[in-house]
Amino acid sequence: MNLASLDLNLLVSLDALLQQRSVTRAAAQMGLSQPALSASLARLRRHFDDELLTRVGNDYRLTPLAVQLRELARIALSGVERVFTAQPEFDPASSTREFSLLVSDYVVAVLGDTVAELLAEEAPNTRLRLSTHSPAVVDRAEQALLTADLLFLPPGFLTDLSRRDLYRDEWVCVVAADNPVADVGLTVQDLETLPWVATYHGPTASTPAARQMRMLGIEPHVQIVVESFLTVPALIAGSNRIALLQRRLVDLLPLNIGIRALPCPFDAGPLIEAMWWHPVYDDDPEHVYLRDLVVRAAQLAVGGPHVDIDVADTAQQKK
Repeated sequence: MNLASLDLNLLVSLDALLQQRSVTRAAAQMGLSQPALSASLARLRRHFDDELLTRVGNDYRLTPLAVQLRELARIALSGVERVFTAQPEFDPASSTREFSLLVSDYVVAVLGDTVAELLAEEAPNTRLRLSTHSPAVVDRAEQALLTADLLFLPPGFLTDLSRRDLYRDEWVCVVAADNPVADVGLTVQDLETLPWVATYHGPTASTPAARQMRMLGIEPHVQIVVESFLTVPALIAGSNRIALLQRRLVDLLPLNIGIRALPCPFDAGPLIEAMWWHPVYDDDPEHVYLRDLVVRAAQLAVGGPHVDIDVADTAQQKK
């Protein structure tokens, strides 16, 4: 296809139409008249030989092709914006950029406020967007990181992406404060008999400690699956359930929350929190600044620069 023959303004129209699923709302978003955007929709329909939007009652529904195009259009438009806003140097003080991070609530609890404070001090006109990731996002991380700046996740889930390790944590088992095992200690048999609250549990996703249990032949009985670490304590308190949580997160919880943290009766291995990004941004000045800021935030949040971790920066290792 000859890109020179395409009107790239149609990409903006396509993105607005697929996101809004309405000519009226898309036209208002773009500041155009409805007839003008209807003309663009007609051109897009001829180009793709597809209706893209079909009327169902008083609403419009995306066609199967439009569903495929929705995220592709957003990624393409984001790439175009990055191309035409790129600068040889980045000045945080004058930037109005939005930085987008894909995070768990655990990372927000440990790092979120510190990252926000540093940005507010150094780049006061920027905006920070924290979006919760999930196993589905992790499964398509390479695609997701074309529109988001960073994804925070321990090593072991992703490959072929750039990464930097940030800090070390440890896994602990949490049970109700009135659970008898809280006083006598956990055994491997307890792990196999007590019902579990599992986080990020699925065929292709689980925490590193949960994978370690399976490697040791420990098969937990998963009763509840959640994608939020901060919801776990409420599901543990007053029950006979058990779960794995990060020590730093447990230390941030209120004292009288009704749970007890116990050492794992198996070698859970260390928990290393890392940030990941698409290699296309390895040398992008804005991205380099953001990564440096996150590293500094991690050093501040976990108690200073003497973090017990061998820092790995795959972007530097490639050079």
